Amino acid sequence: MGKTRILNIAHRGARSLAPENTLAAARAALEVGADIWETDVGVTRDGVLILFHNDSLNGTTDAQLVFPDRAPWIFTRFDFAELQKLDAGSWFVRADPFDQIKNGAVPAERSASYRGEKIPTLEEALLFTRDAGWRINIELKQLPPPMEKFPVLERVLSMIDRLGIGPEQFVLSSFKLDWLKQIHRLRSEIELQAVVGFSKVKPIRWEPLEFETYNARYNLVKEATIRTLSEKGVAINVWAVNEESDMRRFMSAGVAGIITDFPQRLTRIRNEA
Repeated sequence: MGKTRILNIAHRGARSLAPENTLAAARAALEVGADIWETDVGVTRDGVLILFHNDSLNGTTDAQLVFPDRAPWIFTRFDFAELQKLDAGSWFVRADPFDQIKNGAVPAERSASYRGEKIPTLEEALLFTRDAGWRINIELKQLPPPMEKFPVLERVLSMIDRLGIGPEQFVLSSFKLDWLKQIHRLRSEIELQAVVGFSKVKPIRWEPLEFETYNARYNLVKEATIRTLSEKGVAINVWAVNEESDMRRFMSAGVAGIITDFPQRLTRIRNEA
């Protein structure tokens, strides 16, 4: 499989082992040997940077029960104090989305501890990462109304500076390539990763190659493409790869990293290599 160490990138934390985009998921990813954890940044109505993926709070919190008259529960329409009333962990115990509780990978005592888990702030995530001597991949996304014009780039960079997070401890990634170009003009020392493959079926257009690293939807990337781009000095990370056979296949093709919901599987496979 080659001598280059493949990066083990935990998708939204170890979301097979804990509720996604929570500090519990980050802790789980660190425990099982991930090199870096990936998470999504959102913002509340009153301007607090948080970790959240989908636009709606429904599904990964109990927003429908706590705020029954606020459908469709878009996170940008809530103040941070309101979000702190929500349980962002019990859904994981009920749904067991990756069957890891049923299979015994998540012990009953640990799964019970997820009840009442809160939506974390980006500051909490950065402090956890900094103090653990670890790394974080912060995905920057277009915010839903009414916060679509919020200066998320500036606020994220300002917080990173204020907390003393060095460039070796974080990566910024985004589907919005113009944002990444803007960051590069301002702060060329920051590692940037272009996320590609928004459509599940539309082929990826690789040219022009404007970035050193691309995070690509795994089913849209051929092994030959990975080899060709690697020869050009372009690093490819693939997401979200959960099957061991796919992990081995992409490792053989020479990917730079694998973004996975199962960092525990990738750790074991790397140790076998």
